[in-house]
Amino acid sequence: MSADSPLVWTEDGQPRSRLYGDVYFSAEDGLAESRAVFLQGCGLPQAWAGRRRFTVAELGFGTGLNILALLDLWRAARPPDAHLHIFSVEAHPITADEAARALAAWPELADIAQVLTGAWPGRARGFHRVELPLSNATLDLAVMEAEPALRAWSGHADAWFLDGFSPALNPQMWSQDLLTLVAQRSAPGARAATFTVAGAVRRGLQAAGFEIEKHPGHGRKRERLEARLPGQPRPETAPPRVAVIGAGIAGASAARALRMLGCEPLLIEAGHPGAGASGNPAALVTPRLDAGLGPVAELAAQAFGHAVRLYEAQPHAVIARGVLQLAAGERDPDRFARVAASDLFESGAMTLLTADQASERVGETVPAALDLSAALVVEPAVALAAWSGSVLQATVARVAPRGGAWALIDAEGRLVVEVEAVILAAGQASAELRPDLPLKPVRGQASWAEGVDGAPATAWGGYALSTRDGLLFGATHDRDQTATDVRLADHVRNLESLGQALPSLAARLTQAPLQGRASVRATTPDRLPLAGPLAGAPGLYVLSGFGSRGFSLAPLLAEHVAALTLGAPSPLPAPLAALVDPDRFRARAARRGRIFVAGARNLDRPS
Repeated sequence: MSADSPLVWTEDGQPRSRLYGDVYFSAEDGLAESRAVFLQGCGLPQAWAGRRRFTVAELGFGTGLNILALLDLWRAARPPDAHLHIFSVEAHPITADEAARALAAWPELADIAQVLTGAWPGRARGFHRVELPLSNATLDLAVMEAEPALRAWSGHADAWFLDGFSPALNPQMWSQDLLTLVAQRSAPGARAATFTVAGAVRRGLQAAGFEIEKHPGHGRKRERLEARLPGQPRPETAPPRVAVIGAGIAGASAARALRMLGCEPLLIEAGHPGAGASGNPAALVTPRLDAGLGPVAELAAQAFGHAVRLYEAQPHAVIARGVLQLAAGERDPDRFARVAASDLFESGAMTLLTADQASERVGETVPAALDLSAALVVEPAVALAAWSGSVLQATVARVAPRGGAWALIDAEGRLVVEVEAVILAAGQASAELRPDLPLKPVRGQASWAEGVDGAPATAWGGYALSTRDGLLFGATHDRDQTATDVRLADHVRNLESLGQALPSLAARLTQAPLQGRASVRATTPDRLPLAGPLAGAPGLYVLSGFGSRGFSLAPLLAEHVAALTLGAPSPLPAPLAALVDPDRFRARAARRGRIFVAGARNLDRPS
């Protein structure tokens, strides 16, 4: 147990909160209590009968025992092909090892406990998405205080497990403001259950609009509480047919995310998977280092953490672990230190190295650096193959509305397919289908040499990293250029950049035959992606504008777009979703009394 752990172990081996002086679960039989208070109290499994999607929210993740009991019931009694969404809040998370020790008290659930603790969320601040595909379930854990977590969550729960520590010891978890938010984040007819019948809790739930009932409690607790919002669950509609245009990392991520939610998409690619900007022999998975530590930094951290988990679940996709980010200016070490010390990344994920330490690591003289130990070098082709599924080779020249659906039409005017929803994930080519998208092209050429051993993966503005059989370095950055021919002059530019950062390594390449590849990256005016619905075009979504960070950002943002497409809870907190909303530029211009025109300066509105 670490010194900063929120729990202590009693003499009889029970976990107890160091912060609140309360038990995590009943010493008599915590599992039986979870089943009686929360599962029975929320009318499960009857409440999800016949449902295609069901959402359970929880205040107080703790050891994960309630979720363990829920997953056990779900696997035994879930509707066919249904998906379970779980949203839980925990301001003081414990570690996976601590959870495993606590849950070991129920060996009959060891298989599920092992899956849950094996995918245990981290302790960094923010939302953590955990996928449990064998259970057809998804867990989003908000590591933060409950009130901001509920304000940021976009979902609506069908059932609530209200399981904070005792109201007398942890009153903020039972405040009127929080219970009002519970009601606001509930679907019609939602059920809520809790172990406490404290007067303040009863009155708070009633004031929020719940009807409450007392029921016999579990063990030594004489009574427990059940609550219900008026109304009936909204009728479910059949899932839409979804087409994804583009089979690079954005499209493959979207296909994987849709499939996880039970929708088999049609993935369409004009060339072959990775034919565009995702086709290099290796790619970096690193976060944007934003020392402001605001929403942009939060988005970068959350997306990076999720991407790493997904790539590591495909071990053949990982070429190397760890990346050194070299300081490029005098202020960089301070900026690195600020990011490394923040609570947005997992403890130990980043370490500031002195120039001597970094030079020893690289094998030649370099400046101070940030050691990104959790960063990855991945092989794009492996990730794309694992996530894409079947791909229809076709060129979509136009996307046109047709009777409440979207018709995808090729250059000869022939119908490719008609679907209810379309996700544009074709990089810069997405702007050819929707010219109003604020996307600008940036040409980039990468160079590589086979049979050359490199230093540890290193970035400085450029990069040098190992491929399966050599060294990749680059890349050029030429705005408003779209040609993809490989140019000798760009090999020279890449070698010059490498020589400035790693001169010894560059010297080894002067006589090596170089190969290269040029592609077009899609960028936006604020250097943030477009991920979400297109205003005024119901059923049309975009997932593009990643610049050079598609392998870090696309996996999480694809899950956000997939959730919006299918009406499922998003893994993104609302403020981060607003950062990538495709309509943000028009909305900002409107607030300033200007007219936004994609690809042009904003114009003043006529008076």
